Amino acid sequence: MRSLCHSEFFVPRPLRIAYARLSQETNALSPVETTLDDFRRAHFLEGKTLAAACGRLGYEAKGFKRNAELSGFIKATRGSKIETIPLFSAWAIPGGPLNDDDFAQLLARLRRELLAAGPLDGVFISLHGALNSCSDPDADATVLETVRKTLGPQVPIAATLDLHAQITPAKMATGAFLVGYQTNPHRDHAEVGERAGHILIRAIKGKIRPLVRWRSLPMLLGGGTTIDFIPPMRAIFRHLKVLERKRKVLSASVFMCNLWNRAVQIGWAVMVITDDDEELADTLVDALAEKVWAVRHQQPPAFYAPNDAIEATRMARLARKLGTVCFCDTSDVVGAGATGENTHLLRALVTHGAGLLAYVPLRDSESVHQGWGRDGETIVFRLGGKLDPITNPPLDIAAEVIHCVESMTFGRVLVLKIGDVRVVVTERAPLAMKPAFYSDVGLNPWKADIVVVKSFFPFRLFFLPQLRKAFYVKTKGITDLDAAYGLDFDEPIHPRDPVDDWRPTDARRRSARQA
Repeated sequence: MRSLCHSEFFVPRPLRIAYARLSQETNALSPVETTLDDFRRAHFLEGKTLAAACGRLGYEAKGFKRNAELSGFIKATRGSKIETIPLFSAWAIPGGPLNDDDFAQLLARLRRELLAAGPLDGVFISLHGALNSCSDPDADATVLETVRKTLGPQVPIAATLDLHAQITPAKMATGAFLVGYQTNPHRDHAEVGERAGHILIRAIKGKIRPLVRWRSLPMLLGGGTTIDFIPPMRAIFRHLKVLERKRKVLSASVFMCNLWNRAVQIGWAVMVITDDDEELADTLVDALAEKVWAVRHQQPPAFYAPNDAIEATRMARLARKLGTVCFCDTSDVVGAGATGENTHLLRALVTHGAGLLAYVPLRDSESVHQGWGRDGETIVFRLGGKLDPITNPPLDIAAEVIHCVESMTFGRVLVLKIGDVRVVVTERAPLAMKPAFYSDVGLNPWKADIVVVKSFFPFRLFFLPQLRKAFYVKTKGITDLDAAYGLDFDEPIHPRDPVDDWRPTDARRRSARQA
């Protein structure tokens, strides 16, 4: 009888890949620190709960998206012998820099869970790409460095990034495969996760050898509206799809950066990942950089002054009859990390908006405390001016308390009546970008002439049934596009400074990778 050697009993173990998320877009100009509690209130899942949320019947990000980057990664693993190890998913709404102690806690947890996971063949992590802590202007790079140092140089890492990520030499030095969104407003989270997942899995199996090339552009603004389906960016985003259909091209990304970021190497960036083809990657990424640089002079459209937007809304009678008009408060966009306590637009609507029913969000925990439980009473409030009184001067005004509502996301909420204006006063940052922000407190967006939103782009998707016109309204605040001009950068940057050629800046920044 033939004896069996030991190797005939050997069954190779499945590939083991850990996955996690640590994501927040930071506005370095905000005076309000982000804390670990902000993550816990918005989105914090771990272990088996995270695995269930990313499964076929799960809901990865309740209140936002059923399927996001981690669900996309899990989809990429199906049909393969891969064991996925859920770590944690921490996702906070945009805000001020992350508290240093809380960032240290999150990094320590990431290290601890990576070590506890046992032998790993790869790591998938979802980041924003514009996270700052109070003392670390490139916190996402620190996250990637933590993974790299914990697991060593040979373990492949794939990371998804927001379209407004800041690409830096420190991020690139980690050797992670970085894959960005290709939509603005963002709606391809799961698709990006799946694409990055496939790259990671094939790299681990030795089927491909991803080679990453990038270019850094000294450019803050450009690309017109930057919306992916509107010129001039439409042609560029379509070009990314064309590139990804080429043989040996694994991924192509354009990163439009977060303006209000303390990473000194700020600017747009482009990236191409090929399957071990250096010449192809360099050729394609250079051409992509030229395409992006060519749209730098197409600046965002001019924003309305409050009174002009109000008068334009008065004239838009049919639009108001058939739906509503959204005012994007561009100076106080909570979706870009503002505090949410801008009183300038509220003051204009109260003063000049008679006859127009307007809904306005405002963050003011002290006023919530003052009016809590006093339904039906008229009270003199000092609205706003608590967090950043120089930028957002307080408004002293009498208002009737209509409702007092508890919200898991926004804390306690007051609904105030000031003439034809309804003010939704929240304890926490009022991320008003969905109709539910108002309908959940008893205000019907269909009935409003004007609905103020605190989001640059996503509101256009969520308000699609009601939206008849949108006006971008500028007052004064930390999400003004030119507010970023006061930050410190390592190079002259367009359009604040005259810059004729992107290549010298790019060469200096990429050489810093070896510094």
